[in-house]
Amino acid sequence: MIGRKREIKELNRLYESGRAELVAIYGRRRVGKTYLVDETFEGRITFKHAGLSPADEEATGLLKAQLNHFYNSLILHGMESCEKPENWLDAFLLLEKYLQKIDNGSRQLIFLDELPWLDSPRSGFLRAFEGFWNTWGCNSHGIFVILPILHRAKR
Repeated sequence: MIGRKREIKELNRLYESGRAELVAIYGRRRVGKTYLVDETFEGRITFKHAGLSPADEEATGLLKAQLNHFYNSLILHGMESCEKPENWLDAFLLLEKYLQKIDNGSRQLIFLDELPWLDSPRSGFLRAFEGFWNTWGCNSHGIFVILPILHRAKR
């Protein structure tokens, strides 16, 4: 990767910190935020999920589609089948249970991509993520969460 030595070094330092870490990677669309994470942490990502584009979905169906997609990501990562979440609070509870079940004492990297698509209006995503992080994540020394955040240019 060209021109990303400082970013890679800082990400690896945080990964090795031995503390719970929540990292936001801030940048414009298409500058390589996801690529940076994928390349830096190849083989070390415990759970990766990317939101679905809201382009062709009505608001009422979007939340259900996002929750189903999140559930499917958990299943693909090895979680046993269970009842699908009805809201983001349930979805993050499933993630927490999954991470607890597979915890072997090593670092667990959670990468949530396309955050603006996950946090649709009135979805409750941010409140549920905040609950996940503040109640459990920040107290779990092995947890490392990365959130790419989209920077919107001023008009």
